[in-house]
Amino acid sequence: MTDHPQPGAFAIIPCQDLEAALPFWEQMGFARTGGNADYLLLTGWDCEVHLRRGDPPPWHVPENNPFGIFIRTPHVGRIAELMDQFVIRPGGILGHREWGMYEVALNGPDNLLIRIGWPSSLVGQR
Repeated sequence: MTDHPQPGAFAIIPCQDLEAALPFWEQMGFARTGGNADYLLLTGWDCEVHLRRGDPPPWHVPENNPFGIFIRTPHVGRIAELMDQFVIRPGGILGHREWGMYEVALNGPDNLLIRIGWPSSLVGQR
């Protein structure tokens, strides 16, 4: 975590195999910044994601994962490049959506839906 945390809400995602999930999140540009063997704090792209070890089997989320996360960041295009192999195709490819967001959708660990987006009206503005 940063020395000067900002207010916000952060997703706590259950994950069957934290050790296997960590390289996925690191490839996306997140770094482990805290936690323990059962709970990981990750930061990147001015966001935080918290992963907790999933409930003991039979937790069948990988077959039918009801969880998802939306990461709002102006760095949508860069993350899409880094994570191209995980883009949900055809519908999740990078593009402007009718609801006004520039988005990409990824298939994450345990079939977690990860959507990354930024308002279309702000794309290219900094």
